Amino acid sequence: MKETNTIPFMHIKLQPVWAFLQQAFKESAQVSFRLFRIMIPILIGVKILQEAGLIVYLAQPLNPVMQVMGLPGETGLIWATAMVNNLYSGIIVFLSLADSLQLSVAQVTVLSTVMLVAHALPIEVKIAHAAGTRFLFQALVRIGGAFVLGWGLHLGYSVTKTLQQDNTIFWQGDVPVQPSLPTWAVGQVKNLVLIFCIILALVILMRIMHKVRIVDGLIWVLRPVLRFLGIGREAATLTIIGMVMGLTYGGGLIIQESKSGTVGNQDVFSAVTLMGLTHSLIEDTLLLSLLGAHMSGILWARLVFSLVAVALLVRILPHLPKGFVHRFLFVGQVQKAASGSGGNR
Repeated sequence: MKETNTIPFMHIKLQPVWAFLQQAFKESAQVSFRLFRIMIPILIGVKILQEAGLIVYLAQPLNPVMQVMGLPGETGLIWATAMVNNLYSGIIVFLSLADSLQLSVAQVTVLSTVMLVAHALPIEVKIAHAAGTRFLFQALVRIGGAFVLGWGLHLGYSVTKTLQQDNTIFWQGDVPVQPSLPTWAVGQVKNLVLIFCIILALVILMRIMHKVRIVDGLIWVLRPVLRFLGIGREAATLTIIGMVMGLTYGGGLIIQESKSGTVGNQDVFSAVTLMGLTHSLIEDTLLLSLLGAHMSGILWARLVFSLVAVALLVRILPHLPKGFVHRFLFVGQVQKAASGSGGNR
């Protein structure tokens, strides 16, 4: 009898795994391509504004606005820089002015909170627009929401006499400087590559989570909150990603799903608006805390304000004329549900 040698290893079928990775890579490339078409021209345009020194002029109308929020008018340059460029650019300006401003903890918390709600608007609002929401509305929600929240925090801290002590900056090291043009260009290319890698990892993670039904369990746990916010199950995971990781990632995935018709119009509107008001809850919050900002404003007040604001918007939507909604809020008609909130549960 002929003997056969067997190898005691588990035979793994590599073909399904390879097909899985190929599909994930293809989907990630599509998401990244849509994002980069938005981001690259805006990055160049913002850099031109910065190099030409025009952001200073954009900051001047903000001086009286900052004073209403209990801040010196000079802090308008900090917020304008963050709004036009990004948080890191705003932090550079903040650190360069910190010694002359002598702000309290309450003031730094207010300033940091409005920066967190409204920053990088050219890119982030354009991403929201690409997902199917209206550009002007998203911009106004971000800027107006930041002002209302900042003003409310100022009143709260003033009335209760809390956080009035001098601020202490925990940022370690020297004040960062603006890079040269070649260094900036190389840095932007590295950022774009990093964005693609993160999106690829997120797509793979989401597919695995769907396979093992983790998403179903997560949605079941969050069902009351999602129903309160009018966000259906199809957009739930993407919204959570955006809130934790950032609007670039969550918004990019929302764009992909909205183009395929998987996520409904009102779900897109609710999810993108929520991500616009509160996103990157971990990284950005910790970053601004290094400036001395208190968690009561940069995390808890921002989160509660965003949830309440989106819940109110969702309840107002069914009562607005369809023409108004289509023209000013998002592409498509309001999907009326029995509860007045959108999406499939």
